[in-house]
Amino acid sequence: MGEFETNVRNLVKYFITSYSNLINLMRLFFSGILFLLVWNIRPAVAQDKNAFAQNGYDDRAPNLSTDRFLGSIRFRVLIGGIIIGKVRLGDFTDSLNFIFDTGCGGMSLDSMTAQRLNLVPHPSSAFIRGIGGVRQEKLLDGMRLRVGTVTLDSITMQVNNYDILSSVYGEHIDGILGYTFFSRYLVRVDYDSSRMDIYSEGPVKYPKGGYLLRPQLVGLPMMEGRLNDARDINMRFYFDTGAGLCLLFSSEFTADSAVFGSKRKRPVRTEGAGLGGKKAMQLTTLKNFSIGPFRFHQIPTYVFDDSYDVTNYPQLGGLIGNDLLRRFNLILNYARSEIYLVPNESFNQPFDYSYSGVTLALIGGKIVVADVMKDSPGEEAGFREGDVVLEVNGDAGQDMQVYQGLMRTIGPKVRVRVRREEGEVALLSLKVKSIL
Repeated sequence: MGEFETNVRNLVKYFITSYSNLINLMRLFFSGILFLLVWNIRPAVAQDKNAFAQNGYDDRAPNLSTDRFLGSIRFRVLIGGIIIGKVRLGDFTDSLNFIFDTGCGGMSLDSMTAQRLNLVPHPSSAFIRGIGGVRQEKLLDGMRLRVGTVTLDSITMQVNNYDILSSVYGEHIDGILGYTFFSRYLVRVDYDSSRMDIYSEGPVKYPKGGYLLRPQLVGLPMMEGRLNDARDINMRFYFDTGAGLCLLFSSEFTADSAVFGSKRKRPVRTEGAGLGGKKAMQLTTLKNFSIGPFRFHQIPTYVFDDSYDVTNYPQLGGLIGNDLLRRFNLILNYARSEIYLVPNESFNQPFDYSYSGVTLALIGGKIVVADVMKDSPGEEAGFREGDVVLEVNGDAGQDMQVYQGLMRTIGPKVRVRVRREEGEVALLSLKVKSIL
């Protein structure tokens, strides 16, 4: 009888442990930097057998079967490394700007775009967490998306306000494609040609010269990275092509791991933006970070107080963003829990160490100074919140991407002409500093 009781206790203990692990996995699945959702979607693909020929591409992906090719889409890389491409929604004639984001759990549409297209979402009982807050979920059911020559039917889309993203990147962000898209296909992302190729799922013989990751896929890809600064650490991170930075760590992770040395240069204050609003952050550098055999040095790293637990510490330490990941051409093979990395032409490109403390935003069709950090080079130069930028280094083209690039120039002073809120025009001289 004693042996029987012992076996029963062990069995109960096993089920309790398994249930605890399941709860942790579900917790990981339902939260993320933007959002994580479980969608009930019927997969439907309009496959064009002649899609490859119709697109006129001669540089076919090596080792990927052309008879499984479904279509391609061109994309652009914005400041910070995020990729944006044109997507069609339903029968609407206008093409929309969508971010392709492995750090997003589903598909979403901007609330202003939904309003413009007379699409009315319905509220859900669920709530979603973002880097800047928590909000109630709103959904659109039965949507149809066309990505290149590939059609996705019966899609449930979340509706979010992406005003902050649009203002930061200087062009309207209509939506985001995440896990719901990437999990259906084998996707090749080629940064050298700015093209994304879409294939049906199946086995792959990967090309030489790369490295095969086997991420944990629970709604989002999570992979291991090796850190070296004050000490050596192995930790898991989100694989997030929708984050316009290199690395983002939670302050709990950096405090508990003591990864940074006490003698490091003092971090600078800055802020980030995401679902829910803005968030105060610190910007510093990490001595070494490795993905498989690929090692990077002096990586710009953001640290923030993860008030809404979007990074799921202690399961994960944060995320790897696309200013690092864009240095590889990718093959995303979610069906087999594989991501293949091949270094591309940007692999050895220097990191951006600039710091001005000035945040620009596109507001009402004008490029405006949205924020000036205290004790920053921007404050020293005399920038004020609300200043309207007229030109940068003589360029009056009003291109946000160009202006952001110019204001990240370390060395010579950057001359910025602004109009004050009271109407006065001032010429400011900005000396951009380095965080190194």
